[in-house]
Amino acid sequence: MVSLDSVKASVDGASILDIHTHLYQPSFGMMLSGIDELLTYHYLICEVMRVAPLTPNDFNVMPKSKQADLIWEYLFVRNNPISEATTGVLTVLKAFGLNPNSTDLAEAREFFREARANMDQYVSVVLKMAGVKSLVMTNDPFDTNEIAHWQGRSEMDPRFLAALRIDPILNSWHDAASKLHDRGYQTYGSIDEESLGEVRRFLVDWIKIMHPKYMAVSLPPSFAFPEHSARNEVLAKAVLPVCEEYGLPFAMMIGVNKRVHPELIEAGDSVGLSDMTAIERLCHAFPGNRFMVTVLARENQHGLCVAARKFANLLPFGCWWFMNNPSLVEETTTMRLEMLGTTFVPQHSDARVLEQLIYKWKHSRRDIAASLFGRYEVSPRNVTQEQVDRDVALLMHDNAASWIKA
Repeated sequence: MVSLDSVKASVDGASILDIHTHLYQPSFGMMLSGIDELLTYHYLICEVMRVAPLTPNDFNVMPKSKQADLIWEYLFVRNNPISEATTGVLTVLKAFGLNPNSTDLAEAREFFREARANMDQYVSVVLKMAGVKSLVMTNDPFDTNEIAHWQGRSEMDPRFLAALRIDPILNSWHDAASKLHDRGYQTYGSIDEESLGEVRRFLVDWIKIMHPKYMAVSLPPSFAFPEHSARNEVLAKAVLPVCEEYGLPFAMMIGVNKRVHPELIEAGDSVGLSDMTAIERLCHAFPGNRFMVTVLARENQHGLCVAARKFANLLPFGCWWFMNNPSLVEETTTMRLEMLGTTFVPQHSDARVLEQLIYKWKHSRRDIAASLFGRYEVSPRNVTQEQVDRDVALLMHDNAASWIKA
């Protein structure tokens, strides 16, 4: 029988395909990295607002370096940093040999300033430290910075794969239709056959430009299917037909309640319960499509697993955002192993800051290994190391690579 240590060794040594991030290849010039970006990530902004004597508006007008200083002072010096977000920052510092007990950020700032001087080389270092072989970006065809990059046709780094993010088309149709019309597509406020055809043309144009591995959207807890709405019309008659025609999975990230605390900006988003029967109906209505789904609420994880047991064209992936806590990662991974075997993707980093890859994957590897060993431990079978390595390869890389044809 294999040991926990041998399972950990297999998971720790596995190459990862990170199926969802917000990182970009260096040539985009959009990569966030360094200690100030790590500390001012929205996870920590929420936490500092609970202990620092200032309002969100006071915080928002501060320069980023001052925000980082304040967060370090209140979350790392005056208080013990034991939350997952603060522990993650310390994991990054320790990985680079920096002092996690420092009372200021001088050493860390100087280290990252020097490391970032050669960004291409530094990105390779971080990917190697995290054990990430390749990752999928989030690419927005409505973002002017990205449009300029894609139209410039810079050479693509094969480690950085594209995903076509289409939130405006599905979540704010009238605004998206106006923007598409300004770009030469004959889309109007009403959703008629001409507008739907133009949406399809827009998506195909960007598929040819980006060569994405999937299309993606973030959806509110209220998402329903079927329903009489602009979202459902565009999804059923434009997005999914194009996905099927081009063999692209459609990724849905479901459960964000936007801006429940508007003054906190990105840190002000929250979570709500979603209806998993909408996913079942989609999978049944569109058997020629493949769906990738991650849900934000803990209470929805079981329903998603049940849906995936019924529909082979559904892939649960990752422990997203509020789910990215060790207790929930291990719980969710164990439930998926119990219900789906190894036919899912246990984690993605959702990283927006380059160095987050280091801590998110280090912590997730530990939790995934614990869940996997738990299943081996109760099996009447004498599980071999070869079988462990096969399972680990599926979970950490091969399932994702197969699903998105990477």
